[in-house]
Amino acid sequence: MPQIGWLEILAIVIIAILVLGPKEFPIALKKIGSYFGKLKNTLSNFQREVNSVTEEIEIEKNISDKKNIKKENNNEQ
Repeated sequence: MPQIGWLEILAIVIIAILVLGPKEFPIALKKIGSYFGKLKNTLSNFQREVNSVTEEIEIEKNISDKKNIKKENNNEQ
């Protein structure tokens, strides 16, 4: 993945100020920050849901394994 250095960030900021103007630039930064915050929140919720489902699957697998072991022990006796 390409890395962005300080010089590239400075060039992007200067171009954004020239294109948007000094009055609109802070508003645009605020909107971009808001979008990134929403994206981060959405990704966090998604990760939480995936972890929850994974834990449920592991619990069900453990229960199934214990039942199988119990059946094997009963068959041996």
